[in-house]
Amino acid sequence: MKRRTFLKNSLLFTGGLSLAGLQGFSINKNVKYISNRPEPSKRHFTSSAVDNKIIEVKKAIPNEELAWMFENCFPNTLDTTVTYAEEEGKPDSFVITGDIHAMWLRDSTAQVWPYLPLVNEDEKLQKLFQGLIYRQAKCVNIDSYANAFNKGADGSYWESDQTDMKPELHERKWEIDSLCYTIRLAYHYWKKTGDTSCFDTDWVDAMKAIMKTFTEQQRKENQGPYTFLRNTSKPTDTLPGNGYGNPINPVGLIVSSFRPSDDATILPFLIPSNYFAVVSLKQMAEMLNHFEIEKDLAKTATHLATEVESALTKYASSNHLNRGETLAFEVDGFGNQMFMDDANIPSLLSLPYLGALDATSALYQNTRKFILSENNPWFFVGKYAEGVGGPHVGVNMIWPMSIIMRALTSDSNDEIENCLKMLLRTHGDTGFMHETFHKDNPKNFTRSWFAWANTLFGELILKIYNERPEILKHV
Repeated sequence: MKRRTFLKNSLLFTGGLSLAGLQGFSINKNVKYISNRPEPSKRHFTSSAVDNKIIEVKKAIPNEELAWMFENCFPNTLDTTVTYAEEEGKPDSFVITGDIHAMWLRDSTAQVWPYLPLVNEDEKLQKLFQGLIYRQAKCVNIDSYANAFNKGADGSYWESDQTDMKPELHERKWEIDSLCYTIRLAYHYWKKTGDTSCFDTDWVDAMKAIMKTFTEQQRKENQGPYTFLRNTSKPTDTLPGNGYGNPINPVGLIVSSFRPSDDATILPFLIPSNYFAVVSLKQMAEMLNHFEIEKDLAKTATHLATEVESALTKYASSNHLNRGETLAFEVDGFGNQMFMDDANIPSLLSLPYLGALDATSALYQNTRKFILSENNPWFFVGKYAEGVGGPHVGVNMIWPMSIIMRALTSDSNDEIENCLKMLLRTHGDTGFMHETFHKDNPKNFTRSWFAWANTLFGELILKIYNERPEILKHV
């Protein structure tokens, strides 16, 4: 579980620090819609391409509040979470998640993702991506089972966890998507730039470690080397079965001990993450083949992708509640299936966004209707919004991320516009996205500084600006 800071009336329970004090923002509550970005001298990283894009897009948004939110959110990762350095000419980028001073493989990729379209316009931004690819490879080579890392060998709040902790780790929860995001960053950076300079021997070793880990977690011959136990009162924060999780039937899928929310899985084959793995393995193989290196590894990656894809076809869905073929969230290979969705990405809702499923397919459309209905136990409808939550924070708490993802995967102008209006109603007068908010009280929210959600919101606005600009004109 990530340690979180809870807010009430926009004050943090951290020794009386205000939101402005924590993040370096200068907030004048007497003037509406003044930028909440840190002063230029206090920004962690600056990109002329990003700053120019903010100016360009704001001009296309007549709604002053929405334009203000975009200006606050889109650069939030660069402004507040990046530490960039160069050693002997080699870039290094460490990207914290926000109010937790550690780097998640998942979050760091997702946080910089909306800047990728601009990477060829700004050499500094390109070096930032190179540095993060180097850093993520280094992290995977330290421990391919870990989800979150320190900048150095600093130890951790979670160092008492009963698993193979190392001083470089912040947390060691095995989550398939952590390794998928590492591949996603490298693959799409290469596709966008054609640059191969950061794909060195350390990166190749990381790809080998990813393959080894995925294969181990198919658990065909034994339970594998990974176990995890935590002394906690939260059952979602530790694993049953003496640290191995609940039993599985080894049918070719990959075990994910934890979800992208950092909550333990109940049925260990996490379906969204297995779909993500198929995409990522194919991307790995494509890179290796193009670079004409490690052809055996490329063949193994392709074979594993095919095996997982075949198992998903057989075990991942069924005719649920007479809705037609619908994807389950988790399965165990014995025939048991759990039908729900969680807001964190990869989610079932996000599969087209990740390139894992055709948004127009009957399978996805049936699943989407289920997710956005009362039959999904983590879908909440309140006075201000409706959206998906999850066990990580609890009932009646909607994740803005789920509303954003609903819009990112929609083909309906009306639905996208409605999502924007819900986000406008629920930022709690802060101008930022949060982890969650209460469905009936947007000022009751968790995590004031959650860079992933902020940049994802910026990504949504950019997508609308590029593809459906008419929506921005009348929100």
